[in-house]
Amino acid sequence: MNISKSVFLLKSTTSKSILDVHSRINVSLAPCCQCLHNQNNKTFSRSRKFSSGYHFSHNKLNGRKFLQPNFFPEQSLKTSFSGIRQHNFPPNGSCFKGKDAYRKQTRNLSVTPKAILDASPKSLQPYLRLIRFDKPIGTWLLYWPCTWSIGLAAAPGHLPDLWLLTLFGAGAFFMRGAGCIVNDMWDRDIDKKVERTKLRPLASGELTYFQGLCCLGGMLSVSLGILLQLNWYSVVLGAASMVLVITYPLAKRVTFWPQAMLGVTLNWGVLIAWSAIQGSIQTPVASLYLASVLYTMIYDSIYSHQDKYDDMLIGVKSTALKFGDKTKHWLTGFGTIMIGGLTLTGVALDQTWPYYAGVSITAAHLAYQLYTVDLNNADDCAAKFRSNTGLGFVMFIGIVTGTLMKTQKNEKDQLDDVK
Repeated sequence: MNISKSVFLLKSTTSKSILDVHSRINVSLAPCCQCLHNQNNKTFSRSRKFSSGYHFSHNKLNGRKFLQPNFFPEQSLKTSFSGIRQHNFPPNGSCFKGKDAYRKQTRNLSVTPKAILDASPKSLQPYLRLIRFDKPIGTWLLYWPCTWSIGLAAAPGHLPDLWLLTLFGAGAFFMRGAGCIVNDMWDRDIDKKVERTKLRPLASGELTYFQGLCCLGGMLSVSLGILLQLNWYSVVLGAASMVLVITYPLAKRVTFWPQAMLGVTLNWGVLIAWSAIQGSIQTPVASLYLASVLYTMIYDSIYSHQDKYDDMLIGVKSTALKFGDKTKHWLTGFGTIMIGGLTLTGVALDQTWPYYAGVSITAAHLAYQLYTVDLNNADDCAAKFRSNTGLGFVMFIGIVTGTLMKTQKNEKDQLDDVK
């Protein structure tokens, strides 16, 4: 209820209900609701708050009570009420223990990954957390470079293949989930010692090693089914990536460059997507792949600064520890090479101005990100990491628009040649 003014409430002693005179909303109260009634059911609690965004004021007017707005932005409902609506309050008074407690008892319809996870059966929730279902950022970061490759490989003047975009979207979800399981299986003992990861299902013992292995088998089986929809060159190329997927978690044990290993692994889909359209790996996709690998090294190096103190105690290696106070200098160099790789790819494919506009926005975003990030603030590192989801989309739009305009440019070039 998003009401900008106070509303009069009239207590009905017979029906034990409160009638909103202005909006015609009837709020039913359980007779035993201690939050709103005292033992003799004659007065309201004066200082308790509604988690839905309202509270009773201390003032009286002609024996009536006021229901004042109590602004919780995330709790504001954008629904305009008309007529009479019913809303049942918990009979045990828990509605006044805070908005979080009340939200748990009155589930609102939501399609966010976190809401879906919370609404799923309890037995399924550990598996969803195991594949990071409630944290889709990893899936997006795997998916966007694949879309770049699909868009750049499309014929001039054409949109990217929708079927391939769908296949690679599903593949990104299942392979990211499989990668998370492999990582957690290798790092189960390490994760127990890290504050951010100690509650993961395998580390906490919520799932057994065998259960994780079964879930991994299911994810890889679906991924194989998706891969088999492509040509055989792409199938072999995709199967080769399993060596990287399985061995990547070991990199942090032997080298300070696990982020480089992650970049090589995570962006393998760039090569697969290109070969799915063109039939093989060609020169333009090599520079795109290099740019994508460096992009991963940038955002994952920022991300790894969240755990650098735990990593030092445990003995795990990362670029955050390798670069130390010079992290921004290193990442600036990576970003420069990345932008150069994207530009070289555009030149090789005769891209048009929208593509270069996307590259420019990408460069500006990276510059701002590296300039403003506080590498000693875990929350800021996480926020900068998450911001890369939108950046991937911007680059994709630039690629699609640039490819569509290539036909107009080619026609203009042909007319100039005739003249």
